[in-house]
Amino acid sequence: MKQNQTASLNKSLVPIIAASSAGTLIEWYDFYIFGSLATIISTQFFPKENATTAFLATLATFAAGLVVRPFGALFFGRLGDMIGRKYTFMLTMLLMGGSTFAIGLVPSYDTIGFIAPILVLILRLLQGLAIGGEYGGAATYVAEHSPVHKRGFWTSWIQGTIVLAFMLSLTVILLTKNSMNTKHWEAWGWRIPFLLSALLVVVSVYIRKNMAESPLFTKAKEAGKTSSNPLKESFGTKANLKVVLLALVGLLMGMGVVGWAGILYVQTFLLKFMFIEYEQANTVIIIALLFGCPLYILFGWLSDKVGRKNMIMLSLFLSVVSFRSIFKQLYLSIDLEQKVENTSALKIEINRQFLSVNDSTITTTTQRFYTDGTTYRQVQKETTSIGKIGMTAIEKTIHITSSDKWKLVGLIFLLLVILTMSYGPLAAFLVEMFPLKIRYTSMSLPFHLGYGIFGGMAPVIATYLISKAKDAGTAEYYLAGLNYPIVVAGISLVIGLLYLKEKSGEQAVVKAQSNALVKLKKYLGIVWILLGLMTAFYGIVEVGLPKIRSGNPDDLIFGIIAMIIITPVATFSLVLFGIYALQGAYDQ
Repeated sequence: MKQNQTASLNKSLVPIIAASSAGTLIEWYDFYIFGSLATIISTQFFPKENATTAFLATLATFAAGLVVRPFGALFFGRLGDMIGRKYTFMLTMLLMGGSTFAIGLVPSYDTIGFIAPILVLILRLLQGLAIGGEYGGAATYVAEHSPVHKRGFWTSWIQGTIVLAFMLSLTVILLTKNSMNTKHWEAWGWRIPFLLSALLVVVSVYIRKNMAESPLFTKAKEAGKTSSNPLKESFGTKANLKVVLLALVGLLMGMGVVGWAGILYVQTFLLKFMFIEYEQANTVIIIALLFGCPLYILFGWLSDKVGRKNMIMLSLFLSVVSFRSIFKQLYLSIDLEQKVENTSALKIEINRQFLSVNDSTITTTTQRFYTDGTTYRQVQKETTSIGKIGMTAIEKTIHITSSDKWKLVGLIFLLLVILTMSYGPLAAFLVEMFPLKIRYTSMSLPFHLGYGIFGGMAPVIATYLISKAKDAGTAEYYLAGLNYPIVVAGISLVIGLLYLKEKSGEQAVVKAQSNALVKLKKYLGIVWILLGLMTAFYGIVEVGLPKIRSGNPDDLIFGIIAMIIITPVATFSLVLFGIYALQGAYDQ
């Protein structure tokens, strides 16, 4: 009889999970399309005089959508805790789809000038607000439908949709790109993945319109136990605010940088610093994601059996100790200096095109061939103009062999193993940290601070650090971008190990702690306060102001991110967390 009831319950959950996951998949697809097309967008909506600056500006625009995610979490989280989960994430879906469709219609920089990047920025901000309300709603909705002892398994399907969305975005881009010639793709074809969002939104509305409200929320609302002021109850009382802070600094801050480094930054690394041909790079990522997606479900299911905290902490630990080695192997796997060139096959073609009487473009195409089948192509375009400073643009492309491709797939798969180990159980862990009536609001804010602020800035910061390390002649310059995620993940690892509690359903697992451990946790509060103050000093005095004043566009972007975005959030969170730790707020 019990087995029949379980089978019936599982069957009834399938359409709920399918509807929730499909909607979340579409929203994340919309969000990822911009990042996946960052390289070509930088040429469409920004000045072309400096390719690196244009690319950084594109990443910064992408990051702007991440920065506003916490505000979306507050706004839509409040609605979700007051009027219900279902209607709130229906609204976020419409906002996301409409913004994505509109990006596909914005004229290029050559057509309307600086109005183009401004319009794109506004639409990215709307996307960020929408995605800020989606994740908390979907995760809460699924968790509140699920049996307590299977929350890890059922909510892991929501987690997996984020990677599936990234894979879908890459697949749509490749299919669209391969259906036309390069000229048409660069002129207008890149807009098609954005415009397809309109169709996906229609599908998602159809899927979600018949969904029932969360049974736990419905029951609480009928009993008059929902919150009339979720923001105040979530962040205006020490009892809940201390948990929000712990979730941020001891969990989501580190997982944010690990998540972005393990997925989106890999694409940037392959394309911008390893120079792998676009289609090959994205094909490698898609294959690795196909192998990696089932791991979300596996680790979510496993967390129901063995607990969630230790799996999450192990993931952070592995990130700290292995990221440099994995990314180094990624780079060295196709390092041309490690390969033997067939010098007799070298080809160099020089073509000069006169644009006017005084202007001309000299295009130098160099092709190198290696004995293992690898090919290297460099196109250097130098514009000369009488009385003006010429411009030089260099485009490098490496076509890799089949054996190198599968080596890259294996290394990216290792990154996904580390990522999914923590991300599979995450939604269930977060849901169980907060009370039902303010759950949507309470879990959404730290999630989007961690993933939007700390994680979302990772590709921009990493790209900047690598560029500077390369200019400085650093030997392993390509690993410089990992310093940021490793440090942040390390901080979360230590705090999480000491202060996070394992959960059993809605209750923390109470374990006796020695007086020495209690005192250590308490007096480490001084360390967290000092770390927060050091972050403020370094972020403002050592990095922010000097970079902003430098006059260099690259430094300006980095300085603004460091001083205005990262530093305030990190400083406030660490200092207040340290104060609460000193007060013994985390002893129980």
